[in-house]
Parts: sequence; C-alpha cells; structure tokens
Amino acid sequence: MKMAGLCREWVKSVARKRGWGEEGVERAGGELFTSGSYRLGVHEPGADIGELDKGCMVGHRPLVRTQLFVLNSFVRSYRSIHGIDTIVVAPNICTRDDFFGSNYIPPNATIDDPSSSSSSAPRDPSSLAERIRHHPDVTNFVPVENAAVPILTFDWEGINIDLLFARLNATTVPPNFDIDDDAVLSGVDSATEKSLNGPRVTNLIAALVSGTKERYQTFLTVVRLVRKWAKSRGLYSNKMGYWGGVNINIAVALTLQLYPNACPASLLRKFFLVFKSWRWPNPVMLTKPHDAELGLPVWNALQATSMRQVAPMITPAYPAMNSTLSVSRQTLQILHEEFCRGHNVVDKLYKDFLKGDVLDKDDVENGDIWKELFQPSDFFIGYPHYLSLCIVGPSQADAQAWAGFVESRLRKLVSDMLGRSLPLSKIQLWPKKFDACVADRTALLTHVQRANSITYFIGFRVDTLRMRGNQLDIERQLSNFRNYELSKFYPLVPGMDVLPRTFAVKELPKICFEGMYEGGKIEAMKRRRMLIEADPKRQEAKAKKKLAKLKKKMEAIQQRKAQSALKAKDETEEAKMKKELDESLLESRKRKRDDNDDAEGEGEDANPGGDEEEAALLENALDKIQDDTAVVHKTREEAEIDRQKLLAGLEWDEDEDVGVKADEETEALKMDESERELTLQEREAEILRKSGLVIVSDDEATVVGADRILPWRQGYRASVSAVKKEEDGDQTIDPKRQPVMKPRVAIKFKTQFDIIELDANGRVIDKGDDDFMPSAKWIGRKGGFEFKLGERGLGYYRTGKKVVVPSNVSYA
Repeated sequence: MKMAGLCREWVKSVARKRGWGEEGVERAGGELFTSGSYRLGVHEPGADIGELDKGCMVGHRPLVRTQLFVLNSFVRSYRSIHGIDTIVVAPNICTRDDFFGSNYIPPNATIDDPSSSSSSAPRDPSSLAERIRHHPDVTNFVPVENAAVPILTFDWEGINIDLLFARLNATTVPPNFDIDDDAVLSGVDSATEKSLNGPRVTNLIAALVSGTKERYQTFLTVVRLVRKWAKSRGLYSNKMGYWGGVNINIAVALTLQLYPNACPASLLRKFFLVFKSWRWPNPVMLTKPHDAELGLPVWNALQATSMRQVAPMITPAYPAMNSTLSVSRQTLQILHEEFCRGHNVVDKLYKDFLKGDVLDKDDVENGDIWKELFQPSDFFIGYPHYLSLCIVGPSQADAQAWAGFVESRLRKLVSDMLGRSLPLSKIQLWPKKFDACVADRTALLTHVQRANSITYFIGFRVDTLRMRGNQLDIERQLSNFRNYELSKFYPLVPGMDVLPRTFAVKELPKICFEGMYEGGKIEAMKRRRMLIEADPKRQEAKAKKKLAKLKKKMEAIQQRKAQSALKAKDETEEAKMKKELDESLLESRKRKRDDNDDAEGEGEDANPGGDEEEAALLENALDKIQDDTAVVHKTREEAEIDRQKLLAGLEWDEDEDVGVKADEETEALKMDESERELTLQEREAEILRKSGLVIVSDDEATVVGADRILPWRQGYRASVSAVKKEEDGDQTIDPKRQPVMKPRVAIKFKTQFDIIELDANGRVIDKGDDDFMPSAKWIGRKGGFEFKLGERGLGYYRTGKKVVVPSNVSYA
C-alpha cells in the first residue's frame, strides 16, 4: 500500500534526524493499521451471495430467502468505500511535532519573523503531514492538531481517510507487531491509548462474532444496513452525540450474541427490538471488562463518573471504556424514537409476509418494500424553529481547521447549554454540514469568508408549559459557548467566527431540501402538512374538539326541549286554570241568577208595588245629585249605609236626617279647626290645597289625577264646550264651565345659604353674592351662569366651577 510505504519512509527520516545509523534506521519500522468497518470487511466488494443465502437457509424458512434477497440489493448498492480509519504506529523517537511538522524553524528564519506565530507558520517539509499534503493523489487535506486525539483528514484517490498517530513506548516497531497484546499500552499517553484502542476493539468484535462463516457474513450484512439506516436518518456521527461506526458494530454484535442463528432479515428486526426496549443506562457489553494492571483506567459501573453517563456502550478490549460518552439525553431521545420507527417498519413487513399475498412481488424483487426504512429523515420539516450556525474563516486552510474544532464542540452547545438551560421539549443537531453560508446579509463578512464557510442546523421545539413570556433568548448560551469552548482554539486568527441565525420552518433555505426530497421545498412542505394531519396527538385533539362541540350542541338542544316542555306545561296549566275559572264564574253566575229568581218570586208575593217605589226613589236621588252644585264628600261608612238603605228600599226622610246630622257635625268640626291655630305643616298643606293640588296622607292610598282635570286645562275645556254650543245654536255660556283663575303661588327657600365662589380648579373665592343666585322658577340660561344642584342648593352657578353634589341634598 502506498500510504504504508510513505509512513515507513517518514519514520526512517526521523531516525536519521536523531542520528541513528543505517542499521538502526532499518529496524525502526513503523506500521499502519485500519480500524472500524473497513477492518471488519464491511467495505469489501464482499461476500458470495449464493453462499450467504445457502448458509442462512439452515434453520429458517422461505421468509429468509425472500427477505435476504431484498436486503442483498441494498448491500450491493452500499459497498462503496465512504471512509477508512487508519492509525500509524511509530516508535518513541517520533513525536507529535514530527507528525504534524509544527514548531519548525526554517534555517534562514529570524527570531522576529512574524510568520512563525501566525496561522500560516511554516511546517517541516519532512513531516508526515507535509508529505501527505504534497502527494499528488491527496486532496481536501485538513490537519486537526488541537483535538483530544490528533488527526489528519484527507482524500486519497477520492477515498476519505482519517489518519491517527500512536507513539509506542519502544524504540522499534517490528513487522510482526501484535497490536492485540495488552503490553503495547504500557507507558503510552492518553491520545495513543485511544488511537490503539480502535483496531484492538475491532479485532476483538470480529473474534466474538466469527463462530462460523455464515454468522460472520450475517453480521457484516446487518452492519452495512444499520450504517445505511443511521446515515439516512441523521444518526451517524459520534462526535455530534449519536452513534459512530464502533457503536454500531458493538450493537449488532450484541444482537447476534442474543440470536446466534438468525438470518440477516431476522437479525435486523431483532436489532430494532432489542434497542427499542433497552433499559438505559444499563451498559451494553460484549464481554466483562478486565484489568491488565498497566495503570490505565478501566470502566466501572460503580464509579461516580460512570453513574452520570446516559447510554454507556463498553468496548471489549483493554482498557474498557465508554464509546458513547458523547451521547446525551437529548440525542438518546432521538435515537429511541428512530429505533421505535425502524421496528414498526420491519415488523410490519414481517407480518405482511406471514399473511401471504399482501406484498407486491415486483416491489419484493426490486427491494422497494424497504424504502420506507431507509427514507431520509424529516428533520427539516419536523420542527417549528431552527438555529443555523455558520462557521467562517479568513482563508481556506484556517476555515478547515477552525471548522473541525467547532464541530467537535457543537454537541456541548446543543446538549449542555441549550438543552439544559432553555425550556425546550426537544432539540436535535443535524450531523451533516452544508457548504454554504446562510448568515444574515447584514453580517460584515468578506467574500473569502462567505466562500470558505460551512453551516450546521439545529432544530428545536419549545415547551410551552415551561415557557415564560413570548420570546426565547439564547444570546447568553451562545456567549458562553464562545467564551468557554471556542476560545480554547489555538491559534485563534481574526476572521474566525460562528454566526447564528434563527429560521422558521417555512423560512429555511432551499439547500436544506435538495437531495432529500424529490420535489424540493414544495414537496417537503406538502409532506409536512401530511405528517401534521396524520399526527395521533393532533387527531386526538381534533376528535376531542369535535366531541366537545357536539356535546355543547346536544346540551343546547336538550335545553331548548326542556324549555319547550316547560312552556307547554305552563300553557297546559294556564289553560286548565282558565277553564276552571270560567267554570267557576259560570257556576257563580248561574247560582246568582237562581238566587235572583227566587228573590223576585218572593218579592212579588210580599210587596207587589216595591218595583215602582224603588224606581221613583232612584230618580229622586239622581235629580238631587244633578241639582247639587257643590260636591259632597262622604266617608266610606256613610256611603255604605246609603247603599244598604237604597237596596233595602228605605225612605229618604231618614237618610236625609242622617245626612243633615253629618253635615252639622262636619260644620262644627270646621268651626273648631278655624278657631285653633294651625301648625306649620298644616299651613303648608292648606297653601298647596288652595293652589289646586290634592293632598294625600300616608294612611290613604288614592289614585291622583285619573279623574281630575288640572287647573290649567279648565280654560281649554270651557272653550271646547263653547264651540260645541255655538255649533248647536246655543249662544248662552254656562257659567259653571268658565275657567277659574287660581292665585299664583311663589315657593321661597327658607334656608339661608353661605355665599362662596369656585374658580376653574374648584377652589373657593370669597367675592360676595355675585356668583350664586337661587331661583324660584326656571327663566332659561343666564349668561355666565349654569343652573344646577350644588352645595348651596338649586340655583345659578358660574360656569366652569367645580360643584360637588352632596348625598343628603333635599328640597324645601
């Protein structure tokens, strides 16, 4: 391999620089190892499908062959090499500076050379980084020197390679170097330990699942499918808080340990079932951790740091460590939702196949029935709000180094700062970057910065129950992210920045939907509307709303029916009562008529001339009433006595005697009253009575005015009577109909008022009697005055005065 030879040449050059002889230079060695999926064989052009099919048919039925054929169509399409994790193992004479070429001082450089401290500081041309950079087959070279595990990322002949550096505590690296031996970790630093752990874990996983050839091929097939599923759903990135390649390998290996005889299709279904129902934070372990007593920390569930881990997945090789340390509660929520979705899709296909001819044969042969499982994520239509982070740099090299550092810190922003301190029900970081700048146009960016920029998107949903106010402020979290995380980058060159911007779901740029939806943003919005309508919670809410509306309508109908029934009942009772009343009236009239008939019969026998005498008596009474000009007022007792006498047929002589006696008593009483002195109240009542008013005492209940013509209407009545007599030819005028002129009565106040004046602000000014004038009658508006009820009674007050009407004002 060309890269392996290039690494050995670099180790030899470092040995010569240290002054080693040629024999020592040849023995220095240097090896290149691979890890991850490439070392397992996932990327190989691969396995014999016929052999795989034959092996998986053992113990499984026709379902296995059909589903396996469908899965193999996806396996063939996924056998392209996407990235290779490699580790160069060098002796202790090679350092990190030799690997990256840093801290290099050119022979002709001076101490004051400014280029030595800038981002474009010269690199050692003999370093491995510079050798790879200037190789003709290498493109997109990005060194990440300040990371916890230093790495070189580049494309070699179009294949992405991540190159790590491991420095052993030995002077040589022989060709037969056994990387699986625990002794190789003796005396190494933390970065070397993590680098060597990659191929060691991969070799041990392969050993644990390679019981038979068929079982190992089943393992590889399911690993390919799970990797494809994770990448299409936005779950494949360990540094962003999701699962990486080693996590998927461990998860599939555990499922294979639980179901060792399962075929690829069944194992895929069991994979989603196991991790859908896994009880986190129980760790996922293939073997029990062991301690080789080399002084390296081994994962222990009883440690305080281990208890705070959300979803631990322990590596099988020494030293055992948590490979999912970056997984947070927010990302675990998303992973669990995707596991549930994947299980529902695969389990539905499994049940449809068992039913018989439910699946379309063409879709089965083409593999279209699995498209739903590998359908792109609905990230860009699943959230109402989005936050974009545009990472910019002053040059291409600086932007690449700066972007790599920021990418390794984004999970802390999302999980530790935004997810914990803000009222959010869900937050998700999309692990794929966009080579575009979506920063606001008002941002002061140069053309180079916009050209050398990448963008990440974060979707979030606000928890309305915990939300206070109408605005969500994230400025403090972004400021802390810059001050405490991004400030650790060295060298921090002016022009390196992270520009945030918020979007609503309908405001997202079109680049977010390209490649994910066939119709672009328009089809994405249609699918969003379809998902919203198909949401069970939304359907339940609509059903509840509809049910409440129907209940309200039914209550109104029942209320109207009750009112109608009550009204009908009232009408029935009213009609019944009216009928009873009519019957009682008829019965009373009939009984009265019968009594009258009986009385007439008896009267005819006793007093035959009674009718003539009664009629003559009635005529005399009417004549006397018409002859009397003065109105005689009788009490109720006197009127009742007259009525009884009239009905009894008595003579008027006795009645007249009684009336004369009553008149004499009345005149005597009036004489006594005239002789005594009247009180103030009686004098006032007499004045009002002479003015034509009717005085009603509190002991009487009299309707006043119904049968009386008011004094000022007497003239009108006399004129109307005169007109009628003229029309009839009678020229005489009845003196009784002439209007009676009543004397005018003036009402004067008996209370003397204090004289005050109020200005525009309501303050009292003493200016004599010019500001108030009591009025006995209304004479219209007076200039400069206003007629109203004030503190001094009813009268004219100057306009613009603040007059307070007391609550105890009364009229005299």
